[in-house]
Amino acid sequence: MSCSSSCATRDHSTYGECLRAKSLQVSPHVNDTYSTKQRTWDKDLDHYARAVNDGLSPSGTQRHQVDKAIKEAENG
Repeated sequence: MSCSSSCATRDHSTYGECLRAKSLQVSPHVNDTYSTKQRTWDKDLDHYARAVNDGLSPSGTQRHQVDKAIKEAENG
Protein backbone atom coordinates (compact mmCIF):
# COMPACT_ATOMS: atom_id res chain seq x y z
CA MET A 1 0.00 0.00 0.00
CA SER A 2 1.50 3.30 -1.09
CA CYS A 3 -1.09 5.74 0.19
CA SER A 4 -0.64 8.23 2.96
CA SER A 5 -2.14 7.44 6.34
CA SER A 6 -4.88 10.04 5.86
CA CYS A 7 -6.00 8.76 2.45
CA ALA A 8 -9.73 8.12 2.34
CA THR A 9 -9.77 5.69 -0.61
CA ARG A 10 -6.40 3.90 -0.19
CA ASP A 11 -6.49 2.79 -3.83
CA HIS A 12 -3.53 4.69 -5.30
CA SER A 13 -0.64 2.80 -6.87
CA THR A 14 2.02 5.25 -5.64
CA TYR A 15 2.46 7.70 -2.81
CA GLY A 16 2.83 10.54 -5.32
CA GLU A 17 -0.44 9.60 -7.00
CA CYS A 18 -2.12 9.68 -3.59
CA LEU A 19 -0.78 13.17 -2.84
CA ARG A 20 -1.74 14.45 -6.30
CA ALA A 21 -5.27 13.14 -5.77
CA LYS A 22 -5.53 15.29 -2.63
CA SER A 23 -4.70 18.41 -4.69
CA LEU A 24 -2.28 19.64 -2.05
CA GLN A 25 -0.94 23.15 -2.43
CA VAL A 26 1.96 24.73 -0.61
CA SER A 27 1.13 28.10 0.86
CA PRO A 28 3.50 30.90 -0.17
CA HIS A 29 3.14 32.30 3.34
CA VAL A 30 4.74 29.37 5.12
CA ASN A 31 7.93 31.34 5.72
CA ASP A 32 6.35 34.78 5.88
CA THR A 33 7.76 35.46 9.33
CA TYR A 34 11.24 34.66 8.09
CA SER A 35 10.95 36.85 5.01
CA THR A 36 9.60 39.75 7.08
CA LYS A 37 12.57 39.49 9.45
CA GLN A 38 14.94 39.23 6.50
CA ARG A 39 13.50 42.36 4.86
CA THR A 40 13.78 44.28 8.15
CA TRP A 41 17.37 43.14 8.60
CA ASP A 42 18.24 44.12 5.02
CA LYS A 43 16.71 47.58 5.49
CA ASP A 44 18.63 48.07 8.76
CA LEU A 45 21.90 47.10 7.07
CA ASP A 46 21.22 49.44 4.14
CA HIS A 47 20.51 52.26 6.60
CA TYR A 48 23.73 51.44 8.46
CA ALA A 49 25.74 51.38 5.20
CA ARG A 50 24.41 54.80 4.22
CA ALA A 51 25.37 56.21 7.62
CA VAL A 52 28.89 54.77 7.37
CA ASN A 53 29.24 56.14 3.83
CA ASP A 54 28.28 59.55 5.24
CA GLY A 55 31.20 59.29 7.69
CA LEU A 56 29.26 58.25 10.81
CA SER A 57 30.19 55.47 13.23
CA PRO A 58 26.97 54.00 14.67
CA SER A 59 27.35 51.78 17.74
CA GLY A 60 25.58 48.95 15.91
CA THR A 61 23.62 47.97 12.83
CA GLN A 62 20.13 48.16 14.33
CA ARG A 63 17.90 50.97 13.14
CA HIS A 64 17.66 52.73 16.52
CA GLN A 65 21.46 52.72 16.89
CA VAL A 66 21.95 54.22 13.44
CA ASP A 67 19.23 56.81 14.04
CA LYS A 68 20.91 57.79 17.30
CA ALA A 69 24.24 58.33 15.50
CA ILE A 70 22.53 60.44 12.82
CA LYS A 71 20.76 62.55 15.46
CA GLU A 72 24.00 63.10 17.38
CA ALA A 73 25.76 64.17 14.19
CA GLU A 74 23.00 66.64 13.36
CA ASN A 75 23.03 68.15 16.87
CA GLY A 76 26.76 68.18 17.40
